[in-house]
Formats: sequence, structure tokens, C-alpha cells
Amino acid sequence: MPVAVTLGALGVVYGDIGTSPLYALKEAAKAATHGGPLTESAVLGVVSLILWALILIISIKYAMLILRADNRGEGGIVALLALLSARNAAPGTWRAHLLVVGLIGAALLYGDGAITPAISVLSAIEGLKVDAPSLTPAVVPITVVILIGLFMMQKQGTGFIGRIFGPVMLFWFAVLAALGIHGIVKAPGVLVALSPLYAFDFLIHQDFHVSFAILGAAFLAVTGGEAMYADMGHFGRFPIRLAWFAVCLPALVLNYFGQAALLITDPTAIENPFFQLSPDWSHYPLVLLATIATVIASQAIISGVFSLTQQSIQLGFLPRMHIEHTTSDAIGQIYVPLVNWLLAAGTLGAVLAFGTSDALAGAYGIAVSLLMAITTLLAALVAIQWGYSPIIVIAVNGFFFIIDAIFFAANSTKLFEGGWFPLLLAAAVAFLMLTWRGGVKLVETARSKLRQPEEDLIETAVNKCHSRLPGTAIFLASAPNGVPLALTQFVKHNHVLHQRVLLVTVQIEESPRIPDEDRVVVHDVTPGIIRVILRYGFMQYPTVYEGLKLACRQGKLPGLRLTDVTYYIGRETIIPREDIPGMWVWRESLFAFLQRNAERSAAFFGVPTGQVVEFGTEIEI
Repeated sequence: MPVAVTLGALGVVYGDIGTSPLYALKEAAKAATHGGPLTESAVLGVVSLILWALILIISIKYAMLILRADNRGEGGIVALLALLSARNAAPGTWRAHLLVVGLIGAALLYGDGAITPAISVLSAIEGLKVDAPSLTPAVVPITVVILIGLFMMQKQGTGFIGRIFGPVMLFWFAVLAALGIHGIVKAPGVLVALSPLYAFDFLIHQDFHVSFAILGAAFLAVTGGEAMYADMGHFGRFPIRLAWFAVCLPALVLNYFGQAALLITDPTAIENPFFQLSPDWSHYPLVLLATIATVIASQAIISGVFSLTQQSIQLGFLPRMHIEHTTSDAIGQIYVPLVNWLLAAGTLGAVLAFGTSDALAGAYGIAVSLLMAITTLLAALVAIQWGYSPIIVIAVNGFFFIIDAIFFAANSTKLFEGGWFPLLLAAAVAFLMLTWRGGVKLVETARSKLRQPEEDLIETAVNKCHSRLPGTAIFLASAPNGVPLALTQFVKHNHVLHQRVLLVTVQIEESPRIPDEDRVVVHDVTPGIIRVILRYGFMQYPTVYEGLKLACRQGKLPGLRLTDVTYYIGRETIIPREDIPGMWVWRESLFAFLQRNAERSAAFFGVPTGQVVEFGTEIEI
């Protein structure tokens, strides 16, 4: 039902941007004072700027335009790269350069994923200081305990919590709206800031560096908006738009204007206008509710990082990792242990290193603003590829790209205040992605030189095998042509073949999902030898056993008993060589390390462990 899906979108998509009122206006107002007293014109200028940032960036750019650029219902950077066919682009072409840009964009989500839980939960717990300043030393320890519990919970799945995300966030947005109305009633004159002239006039009358600081702080109000596009495949375009325009946008605008009204009547509330907007008796319940809301926001970004990791592995941008499927039916259907604990280390490190939400605000925003700029660029190229007028696309997307660039430049001023932290994390992930991608290409080139053509396999099967063993052997092949190296090794050492041989290749397509009727492609190589291609989308989990079972049900592999077959899989050892053209040797050594520690092919592709035989092969790159 649309209402139920819209409710779910509230909890997953808008958790991050929905908790921005905890710190966004506070940071922008502090930037506007630049060490002096907080004036009414500064408050009106800041809240007007936040309002029009929400309208231009989230409402128009994302909700109305970017959501159109879907890959069969899926959104996000990976979907855009698939639409642009950048994955298999020839080196040196513009599409190959786009792949680098897109992978940097994807890596930025990891930097965002480390900062979001830290600043969100920390800003909620800091509400304790409003009524009890003596609790200030306890803020960081309490935050650390909550975050450790959040990351430990990931292994259990988030099915139960996922079901209550929507209703809790709906209540949160209702509280935001009520608090905002409470503040506006006391100073209704704040509504004049609905005019964008207040934002424009305020910025142009400030010093250049002050205006940039204000823009960078105001951008905190739109962080989390990128989730609208990334999560489109989970909920659909209409429910995401409905949730935004019917619930989120009105509640956020009311709350920001309520905080601004409070600051006009009481400038001393600048230390925490969100919590001081509420009546004294409600401070502690509000801290509890804010903590729950920020945990939900954190959970959403963690699940998003898991999903991005799986997609990147499928498309060959990251090494295979152990992925556990939980029992969740809402979000967090998968759990990636390595990513979870690396993300936990980054998040806890940010809390301990920065200590306050004010300090973390300097680290927040720079990664998201760059990600938004990359998304705008890629979406423009997709629109042109789909046949839209280049003049209109350049005019519209160019306008929004300029806005993104201005916000990125404004956030770049915070580089040495902490902005380096998410960029460093993103740079490390992007470097690993590019190294892995380059290494995979080198290995495939080396494989192609070692791989026998199918004609040699036919000749071997007919003339060189002393006998045919009873039963069925399945050889996993990395390419849909030629002879798998494991099969070459098998025949070389044993001089025999099984009566029935299946060459199975898993292909990950550029589409998010491949329907069951198009999953299996089967053709005969020679009598007794069959090539099977299992096609999966980048949002699906490639399971060889399930794919073969589907082929049997569809009658494409008659007489095959999967319990009686043996799977032969090659296990490759990568040897970096200076005399072979490729990457620098140290990068090849890094790739070799990643390849050695990647999830085994049998486990990753869901092959029954008791039926696996591995053949070792050395490959020089």
C-alpha cells in the first residue's frame, strides 16, 4: 500500500536529514556571528538560506529531477554508472574517466557513513547539558556505548527495528513541527524570512570568508538528502516524494523557523536552540526521542553502506567479502562483518577525536557536497544519453551543479577543521576500488593468455582423454568462452573427463535485477560438455546452486542431480612482476594481498562446501 511504503520511507530515507535540526541551524547561526553578538538580520538570513537550500537542492533537484534518472527503478551512484556503461569502458575513453569519478562518489558514502552516526547521536546526547551541565563529561562515554551497541546489533539483523522505524520517525517529524509552531507563535515576524531576498541580502553584505562559513554550516541542513536517490529502489519514486512533500519538508521548515524565532527573542539560546525550543519539562523525554531518531538515522546509513558494498562487489569494484543474509524484511537484509567493524572504528574514532557535535560539524558536509556534485554531473550525462535536449540539460543541471560547487567550496574551508577525516576515508576506499579494478583487468588479461579455446577442449575430449569418468563435474569459469583453467589442470594431470561436464559462468549484468525466466542460458559445446551462464543483476546475490536448481526446474538441464555432482574451482595465486606491464608493483602486491584474503569463490557463490575440489594456479601480472 502506498501509505505503508511511504511510512517505511520516512524511517529509512529521511532519518539523516530528519535529525539535522539538532545541529544545522545552531552551527549556521554561530558562523553568522563570527565572534560578535547574534543579530536579528543574521537569524533571518540564516533560516532563509536553510529554507531555500531545502527547496532548491532537495525538493527541486533531487525529488523532481534526479529521481527521474533510475536504472529500472534503482537509484544511486552505482545505478548511474551502470546506465552509462562505464564498468567495461575501454581505458582512456571518457566513460573510463567517468568510472573513476563514479567510484570516488561511491567511496564518499563510506566517509559519510562514518560521520553520520557520530554527529547524530552525539548531538542528541548533548541535549543532557541543557538542564544538567554537570553531565557534560558523560556525553562522549554515553555516545560511545550507544554506538557500540548499534554496531553489535547489526549481526542480528534489524527486522524488528525496521518495522518500527516508520512510525517512530513519523512521531519525530510531528514533534519537530509542534516545537516549530510553538516557537513561531512567540515571534511570528520570523516568517518574513520565507523570502529568498533575506538569504541573498545577508550573504552579499558579509565578508567573503564569513559568507563561505555560513554556507558551509547551512549545508548541514540538506545532508542526508542523497538518500532519497540511493534508496529509490527500496520504496519507489512516488512514496519517496510523498513522504518528503507531505511530512518531512513541512516539519523541517516549521522547526527551523521555530528555532530562528527563539533566537530572535533569546540570542543566548544559540548554544542549543533545538532543545531550548521545547518546554523545560520535556527536555529529558526529547533527549530520549532524539537519541532513538539518531539511532534510526545511523542504522539507515549503515544499511546503505552494506548495500553499496554488495553492489560494488557484484560489479567487480571491491574484493569478495563474507556477506550474511539476516532475517530482516525491511532494511538491513544483509550484514557485511568486515565493513561493519571498519565503519564502527571510523565512527568511534570520530567521536573520540572530535568530542562534540560542534567540532564534528567541521568534518561533516564536505564529502556529501562532493557526492551531490558528482551525482548531478552523472545524471546530466544520463539525461543526454536518453535523448533530452543537451541545451536544456546543461542549463538545468548546470545551474544545480554551480550550487553544488558553491556548497563544496564553502565546505572546503573546513578541510583543516576536520573535513580531512571523511575525505581521507573516502580516498582510501576509492584507492582500494581502483586498485582492485585494475588488478582484476590484469588477471583477466593473464587468464586469457593461459585459457585454451573451446576447439582444444573438443579435441581433448574426443582424442586425448583415456576414459570418461561416471557422473557429472561442474567447473566454475570466469569467462563465458574458452576453457576454465581448473579444467585444463584437471585434464593435464588426470587425462580423463567426466561423462558430463558443465562449464558454469556467473555474469553480473548492468541491470539491478534479472527475472528468473532470463536467468539461465544453456548451450552444448560438444556431446557431454555443456556451457551454463547464470545471469544476475547487481542488486541480486549470485548463488550457483540456486541458479542450477532453477535450470533443472525449467528443464534446461534434464537428469542432473545436484546432490551427486562435484564442483571444481580454480584458486589463483597472484605473483606481481616488474617486467610485465601493468600497475606499479606495490599496487600489484596490494591487489595480491586483497585477492588472498577475499572470500573463497565456493563460499561467495553459494557452492555446497562438501562437494568442492579446488585447483591451484599461479598467475603472473
